[in-house]
Amino acid sequence: MDFPATMRVWTRFLFLLLLLKSDIVYSASDHLIGLGSYDITGPAADVNMMGYANAEQIASGVHFRLRARVFIVAQPKGNRVVFVNLDACMASQLVTIKVIERLKARYGDLYTEKNVAISGIHTHAGPGGYLQYVVYIVTSLGFVRQSFDAIVDGIEKCIVQAHENLRPGSIFVNKGDLLDAGVNRSPSAYLNNPAAERSKYKYNVDKEMTLLKFVDDEWGPLGSFNWFATHGTSMSRTNSLISGDNKGAAARFMEDWFEKKGSVRKDSVGFENDGIPRRISNIIPSLHDNHHELLELAASFQSPPGKPATKTSSIARRVRGVLRQVDKPKFVSAFCQSNCGDVSPNVLGTFCIDTGLPCDFNHSTCGGKNELCYGRGPGYPDEFESTRIIGERQFIKAVELFNGASEQIKGKVDFRHSFIDFSQLEVNLSNSEVIKTCPAAMGFAFAAGTTDGPGAFDFKQGDDQGNPFWKLVRNLIKTPGKEQVDCQHPKPILLDTGEMKLPYDWAPSILPVQIFRVGQFVILSVPGEFTTMAGRRLRDAVKTVLSGNKDFGKIHVVIAGLTNTYSQYVTTYEEYEVQRYEGASTLYGPHTLSAYIQEFKKLAHALISGQPVEPGPQPPDLLNQQISLLTPVVMDGTPIGVKFGDCSSDVPKNSTFKRGDMVTVTFWSACPRNDLMTEGTFSLVEFLQGKDTWVPTYDDDDFCLRFKWFRPSKLSPYSKATMEWRIPQDVTPGVYRIKHFGAAKGLLGSIRHFTGSSSAFVVA
Repeated sequence: MDFPATMRVWTRFLFLLLLLKSDIVYSASDHLIGLGSYDITGPAADVNMMGYANAEQIASGVHFRLRARVFIVAQPKGNRVVFVNLDACMASQLVTIKVIERLKARYGDLYTEKNVAISGIHTHAGPGGYLQYVVYIVTSLGFVRQSFDAIVDGIEKCIVQAHENLRPGSIFVNKGDLLDAGVNRSPSAYLNNPAAERSKYKYNVDKEMTLLKFVDDEWGPLGSFNWFATHGTSMSRTNSLISGDNKGAAARFMEDWFEKKGSVRKDSVGFENDGIPRRISNIIPSLHDNHHELLELAASFQSPPGKPATKTSSIARRVRGVLRQVDKPKFVSAFCQSNCGDVSPNVLGTFCIDTGLPCDFNHSTCGGKNELCYGRGPGYPDEFESTRIIGERQFIKAVELFNGASEQIKGKVDFRHSFIDFSQLEVNLSNSEVIKTCPAAMGFAFAAGTTDGPGAFDFKQGDDQGNPFWKLVRNLIKTPGKEQVDCQHPKPILLDTGEMKLPYDWAPSILPVQIFRVGQFVILSVPGEFTTMAGRRLRDAVKTVLSGNKDFGKIHVVIAGLTNTYSQYVTTYEEYEVQRYEGASTLYGPHTLSAYIQEFKKLAHALISGQPVEPGPQPPDLLNQQISLLTPVVMDGTPIGVKFGDCSSDVPKNSTFKRGDMVTVTFWSACPRNDLMTEGTFSLVEFLQGKDTWVPTYDDDDFCLRFKWFRPSKLSPYSKATMEWRIPQDVTPGVYRIKHFGAAKGLLGSIRHFTGSSSAFVVA
């Protein structure tokens, strides 16, 4: 007998008994993990939406609400990193500055610009006005404090949640291809990349989704974050409802799937047969099928007059608040953006709206006009359906990766961050030539827009010459000097934004570059939209540096696009030569990508060696210089004899609706800017349980319920709100009603909250 071996076995056995008998919590986890989420919807009226730069695209309601989601990963006695994903078009330097200030006031130096990353999903359906540079807020009539505050507050609150939820846990990674959620919208530019390079890849866009799964040692799965490249442009430039677009939709689908998966009928991958998780609460019992009795019951609940409400009324009735377990952390799922620069979700192709024929391949025009060329989503002509489908495709892939995630992230947490002045950065090219980047400038093809949202006038993509008339107009604003023209060549400069300083900076010069390491998982935070090939080159360059270090083992590298600030696009040198929209929007000249690769390689080397990096010059804080021309809400009113919350257009008496029907109710309302209903809801569908208990079932966060607000005229104090409920296919039969929550502003500035209800109706 091997006596020492026997003693070791007994020693382990006794140790396990001690653990079982004691209060000690034993964890083999390498990390502490914490997740959080908070509402950042912002003003749902009067504010220009960020993304398409369409001055006529003004918010007037909610498709579904926007959220900030975050994960924190920490070593028990070491470094930590914070990654925030925003249902917003992009990050903002000013938002980042103010969030860090708040975190420093709360936690000291625990969270700084070095270890906090804030990334946008790139929805083009969120309120604008929260960035600090002129060119990004001109269509929103300048700075919009309400948009800005909603995002800063939401980020701070979700980070606080995650910080307070930090507990031992494990992280797993998985990746797989998603083939039908993105196409290249500038294929002629992609084809200008070297053939040998293109031959290394099967597709002209990145099809791979990479997912992190977070598992608490006690509670089990807490959430997931994934990175996949496709634009947030399923919703068009004419949409006026706040929406997280396809990635925001996917996040809601997955969070609802996880919360509900134990209480609904599912297929093999864990969601219902058509792939969409449903919002019917599991606290609703089945009702009898006596239609006549249901009609009588509904008739006893006719629309009452609008009545006063408390500020927290809508929060108390929020559906997801009802479903959440008090003692368990909420499941958080984020669908993050990557190198989406030339990737469109409008996967059916581009067509001329006048002829129905495909657009010109090289310029995306129709008879020479860019305004007629549009991409079509899979739900064409219904943009809401396209949003749902592309969101669902990402959701289904994420569920598959989530369920199959088995490779555990192990190893230390680390980070590097530096500010770089991209307006005059020396770059060492591979041929030993040393060049400089340029002050920011936008080319003529920028004004042409893309097939996701065409521009106007006679601009077109692929223009490397410019137009004499628009050059004359440009020169009235700012004539670029010869050095700038030569530096930006072959881009014909339309707006010399980097050298325009009145009333304050038009474009950024100082940009953050940042790298996170969590074990073998690496995040490259980039402050712009990298095209497919630009992203591939950056990832490969960093991976080559890191792969020489045995400490990393198998490396996973993702690009987190639109992070910490925004500086438009980054193309390859070859794509820049073509001057399609993305090339014309690459601000710092043809060698912008080479500059990024150079600086990220420095960060990667510092990460390996354990050496610090130079912090670089601080970007400006322009908050006190901001100008806002958006007029405030003066007052709200109703006609004589009408109360706020009264039904203007009710459901017909004795109504019965079927699955798939649209129920529409209109209320006398007030401007949604008076109260953003943060973590609450403007609209609500309630189900009658028993004889007199109304249970919330659908709200602003649901895909099937839309809140549309409008004034009869711009100067009128009167306004109305229409709720549209598309009844889901698996809805529980019974009696329902629709409610509206709002807040009205008096002439002296007082805010009065109100609520109103429709008459009850039957869903058979």
